[in-house]
Amino acid sequence: MLLRDGAYVSLTPKAFETLVVLIERHGRIVEKDELLRQIWPDTFVEEGTLVKNVSMLRKALGEAEGRHYIDTFPKRGYRFAAEVRVIEAPEETEAIAPQPEHDPSPRADALRRYRWAVAVVVLLALGAAVYWMAGQSRRSSSAAAPRAIPLTSFTGRQTQVAFSPDGNQIAFVWGGPQEGPPHIYVKVIGSEALLPLTRDAGSDSRPAWSPDDKSIAFLRTTPQGRAWYVTSVLGRPERKIAEVHPHFDLGSSNSAYFAPDGQTLAIVDKANTADPASIFLLRLDSSTRRKLTSPPASTTGDYYPAFSPDGKRLAFARAVSFSATDLYVLSLAGGEPKRLTFDGLTIDGLAWSGNNREIIFSSRRGGSFNSLWRIRAEGGVPERVSTFGEDVISPAVSRGGNRLAYTRLLDDMNIWAYTLNGKGGVASKAPLIASTFRDSDPDYSPDGRRIAFTSGRSGSFGIWVCDADGSNSRLLFDGGPYVTGSPNWSPDGRKIVFDTRAKDPAKAGNPSVWMVDADGGEAHPLTGAGTGDVAPTWSRNGMWIYFASTRSGALQIWKMPARGGAAIQVTRKGGFQGYETADGRSLLYVKGRQVPGVWRVPVDGGDEVPVTDKDQIGYWRCWRVTRNGIYFATASVPEGPRLEFLELASGALQRITELAKAPDPTIPGLAVSPDERSLLLSQYDQSGSNIIMVDRFR
Repeated sequence: MLLRDGAYVSLTPKAFETLVVLIERHGRIVEKDELLRQIWPDTFVEEGTLVKNVSMLRKALGEAEGRHYIDTFPKRGYRFAAEVRVIEAPEETEAIAPQPEHDPSPRADALRRYRWAVAVVVLLALGAAVYWMAGQSRRSSSAAAPRAIPLTSFTGRQTQVAFSPDGNQIAFVWGGPQEGPPHIYVKVIGSEALLPLTRDAGSDSRPAWSPDDKSIAFLRTTPQGRAWYVTSVLGRPERKIAEVHPHFDLGSSNSAYFAPDGQTLAIVDKANTADPASIFLLRLDSSTRRKLTSPPASTTGDYYPAFSPDGKRLAFARAVSFSATDLYVLSLAGGEPKRLTFDGLTIDGLAWSGNNREIIFSSRRGGSFNSLWRIRAEGGVPERVSTFGEDVISPAVSRGGNRLAYTRLLDDMNIWAYTLNGKGGVASKAPLIASTFRDSDPDYSPDGRRIAFTSGRSGSFGIWVCDADGSNSRLLFDGGPYVTGSPNWSPDGRKIVFDTRAKDPAKAGNPSVWMVDADGGEAHPLTGAGTGDVAPTWSRNGMWIYFASTRSGALQIWKMPARGGAAIQVTRKGGFQGYETADGRSLLYVKGRQVPGVWRVPVDGGDEVPVTDKDQIGYWRCWRVTRNGIYFATASVPEGPRLEFLELASGALQRITELAKAPDPTIPGLAVSPDERSLLLSQYDQSGSNIIMVDRFR
């Protein structure tokens, strides 16, 4: 039995067996092969299953809350690191005669298991004591413990929750039962009745409830652009307040916020595509706006603005890059923003506590999954909010401070293999690389025998390799909580380049390009921290490595010698990810997320000319250049998501197959085998989210 804080902790049988084996051999490294033999003696399982069990144990033991129990030794195994004490049971031991050390008798085996079960209880009791003492004053202040309640459980995604002023209703974003364009819905807490507040053909998001309880502001996106609107809670006609820049990502989390005066809304906007996003104060009565923050040009910008309940301060997240963000707070009386965190990790939404003292935010501080944290508005060390779950984003706190709501993600991305039939269609398809965590970023080795991919199955971001049939998965590089991905094989199949955020917290947030041997070994950086380098690919001759960088002030494609040396700028008008053509003379590239086209530039520099904007190839990170054209996945067609092929010589577009779900535009998701007989595609086998509320939140 496993107990934590005096409460029974449920584990799967195999996870519990893994824990017992590690504790029995505490203080020494237990090789992976030994663990597999002990736990699955008569069954062949992949190493990833063992990794998943260890990850499950770490969560159950509470490692994310500052305690440490299991050490990882890459390519070797694991070691139980915490102190273990064996408590003898006198009545039991007196009834059993002494046995040899390796006595296989049932009674001796029973005694050993009893001793280790008691050891587990004592171990966790000791570890929990410190945690209990630290939080005792908080728990004793209220007899009623917080409890988590599902507020929505519909199909599809429900997110971006906003409380009404009295805390008894919520507004949120949902695509409806048919999973169409997202709109704003209102729900009374404790009731299943729903009010669809918006119905326009556009996509609506970021609801903000006015302090007087009469109206809700929201952002609407249409093919013509983006604009803020306000509508009555009673369903009166909508009114457009202001248009905002149409071509940049606002982030997927967090609703908007009204100032306490009810006439001012904090929004995110920018003057042009090249500028970082800034926070503006928008007046609803006059539609005038005032710029509040001026982030450095080297950053992506400022996001997730949230007024403190007293209206004196504004918290927000400043992004150095797409997935490297930190928390700031600004006094509205004047002065410079104060930086609160120095993690350089993804932040997916934030909210103030009801007493103006703390900020609740979603972060990947504990690993590759988002969890909730709190930090004092004056600064300090963030603390984990009580474990209400992982993969949680977009927190919101009611005005009274006694209710917390958040979005719980329910996504599972796996890599599927599509076998082509030689006639421009698909002969078969099946999942190839799958786990209960995100698997993506596939890339075939030049001989087609192995696949590199990114996975979170170890509990952190990692670069993995496996055989072409999906077997023999093993971890090459562990990126911890820092976003890691975009693996790409060298033409000789010996090296893999990828991008990652620096492990050093002082440098976190500045992605760089790294290299690792395909057969394993120590990885090393190719580019320095601080230059924002991502999406590396090899030249056809293996002499150069292309990558995108902000080192010139804007995102451009650069290249550097594979053996090391000074980088050379390739594009001047924007560039993000590129692949050389088969002859090695040109680079085909895209300019970034939400920019639909593909461009061409000579590898030695020259004119940057558009190739095509058909079906918005560049919008999605699911494209590859082959001998004669471009394979890509898209959802930018009237018929729905599909796989297609563009022949470069003729410009002809060929449909390969329809897709059940749209690709993710932010994740590298497509690979083509060297013989072009099969495709790999990252896809969501499960996608959705719902809203959870914690009542009696403290």
